Amino acid sequence: MSSPTFSGSVPKTYHDFLGPLIFDAYARDLTARITPLLNANSKARILELACGTGIVTECIAQALPSGASLIATDISEPMLAHARTTYSGAPGVTFQTADACALPFKDGSFDLIACQYGVMFFPDKVKAMREARRVLAPGGAYIFNIWDSLEHNPIPRLVHETLASLLPDNPIQFLAKMPYGYSDRAEIERVTRAGGFENVKIETVEFPSSAPCAADAARAWVEGTPVLSALLERGITDPAPFRIAAEKAIAANLGDKPCGATMRAIVVTAS
Repeated sequence: MSSPTFSGSVPKTYHDFLGPLIFDAYARDLTARITPLLNANSKARILELACGTGIVTECIAQALPSGASLIATDISEPMLAHARTTYSGAPGVTFQTADACALPFKDGSFDLIACQYGVMFFPDKVKAMREARRVLAPGGAYIFNIWDSLEHNPIPRLVHETLASLLPDNPIQFLAKMPYGYSDRAEIERVTRAGGFENVKIETVEFPSSAPCAADAARAWVEGTPVLSALLERGITDPAPFRIAAEKAIAANLGDKPCGATMRAIVVTAS
């Protein structure tokens, strides 16, 4: 499987459709976990990894004390560009391109690191953990979330199954192997500890996920993720048949106008 591509029309569709569907509730949850640490350190230096289009960035920014700072990073310049254009402009926040496996920061530069649904994409997860540990100051914490498997996330599971039925000879594995393919708790803990973290707390969280209609949910996953580039790699330039098939599957199983299901994620606090 080639590296996932978040470019072209994907960042805007990702932000506009996936954001309210699956990211916003978890962004608020992550921020709620960070807020007590901010209250204890009004000058906290925060690093956000894999900030994407800035959905968590906005939430954290609203909770920032006046003396705190946040650097929001992502390896994808198209995603960062969209984040810059949609960001509300609260003070204390900057955006910077950065590879989580080779962070361009000095040792001990941050008091807190946050990452929403990015760890699954890091090609060398132990190396990324070591980098996070390196740039954390003594006593700092790394709080990140990861999707549970497709088994526990019905909407993307239906999209994945629909795509597989339409492309049986060359199925698109992005959803199963990337965002929803890193959910083994023991492996997550092993990797986190191998990165140098001694204290690792793993929790499961669930929130309802809903869209105004099944068409919006289908568009979110087919055209707001690297599924779109995977179709292009297979010579498919029109995603509409796949989007419509996914829409029908979602509507049949989870309703339409609105549609919805509970999504499950894993939250890790490491120090």
